[in-house]
Amino acid sequence: METENKASFIKRLFKIRRRIIILLIILVAGIVGYRYFTSKRNGEVKTSRVYRGSVREELILSGEIIASEHANLNFLYSGELDYVGVVEGQEVKKGDVLAKLDSTNANQTYLQAEADLRRYDTSLDKTYDDVQGHDKDESFTQRETRVVAETNRDKAYRAFVIAQENLSNLSLKAPFDGVVTSITHPFNGINTTLTESQIEIVNPNSIYFTVSADQTEVTELKLSQAVNIILDSFPEEELQGEISYISYTPKTGEVGTVYEVKVRLTSVDIKKIRIGMSGDAKFILTEKENVLFLPPEFINSDNSGKYLRLSSPKNKTFIETGLEGEEKVEINSDKIKEGDVVYD
Repeated sequence: METENKASFIKRLFKIRRRIIILLIILVAGIVGYRYFTSKRNGEVKTSRVYRGSVREELILSGEIIASEHANLNFLYSGELDYVGVVEGQEVKKGDVLAKLDSTNANQTYLQAEADLRRYDTSLDKTYDDVQGHDKDESFTQRETRVVAETNRDKAYRAFVIAQENLSNLSLKAPFDGVVTSITHPFNGINTTLTESQIEIVNPNSIYFTVSADQTEVTELKLSQAVNIILDSFPEEELQGEISYISYTPKTGEVGTVYEVKVRLTSVDIKKIRIGMSGDAKFILTEKENVLFLPPEFINSDNSGKYLRLSSPKNKTFIETGLEGEEKVEINSDKIKEGDVVYD
C-alpha cells in the first residue's frame, strides 16, 4: 500500500512539473509576441507612399579625382641647389623659374663656347673676304681654307648651343599654370640627384574623375553622357559632370578587361577638391518622367511574381516593375495610384 502511494505521488509530481514547463513556454511565447507586436506599433513596420516623378536607371562605378596636368619635376643633372624661388601652395605661371642648381661650371663652359663661336665667326668672315670673287675659279687651296673655316664655325656653334642648353637645364621651370603642392628640398645649399623629384605641381583646372568600366559596362556609355558624382569626402553633396573620354584600349596591369572613362566636372568648387579623393560616379543610362515609383525595399516577390503589401501588411497586390534605380523602382499596375500606402 505504501509503495502504491509513493508511485502515485511521483506521478502527480511529474504532471505538475510538465504543467509548469508548459506554462513557462506559453509565458515566454507571450512575452516574445508582445514585444514583437509592440515593436511593430512603435514604428519598426515601415510604410511608404507611392510617388510620381522621374526614375533613373544608373550604372555606379567607383573612381578617384586626378589631374591631366600633374607633374613631378626633377633636374637633368645632380648638383647643389643654388635657388628655390617658390613655397608649397604658391600659384605659378607656365615658364616661371621654380628652382636652380649651382651654375658656376656650366656658366664658364657657356662663356668659353660663346667666345669660341665669336672667334670662328670672325675667322669665317675673313676667309669669305679672301675668296670673294672666285666663285667660278676657286682654287683647291682656297676651297680647302673655306671648308675648314666653315667646319670650325659649325663645330663652335654646336658647342655653344649645347652649353646654352646645359645652362638652361640647371633651372626648373613650370610646364603649365598651377599650384606647387610639394617641395623635396625647400632650402638652397643641399645636394640633389637627377633621379630625385624636387617639385610637384598640379593645375587644379585640369582635374577630372576617372573610373574603370569593364567590357560589359563600357558599351552602355557615350561621350557627353550626364554623370552624378558623390565623393567620400562630401557624402551629402552631389557633383555634376559629363563623360569627356572613353578609352579605345584596355588598361594594362588590371585584372580582366577594363577601360578608362574620364568624367569632366561641370559644377564643382575647385578649391576644396583634392587629388586622390575617391567616390562613386552614377552614370544615367535611362530616365523616365512622370511615372509611379517606390523605394526598392517595399517590393517583395514570391513564386507568383512581384507584389506590394497595399494598405495593410497582409494585402498582397501583384505588380510589374519598369526601370529599376538604386533608390527608385518604377511601378506598372492599374491597381496602384499615387498616394497609396504600402508596407514592407
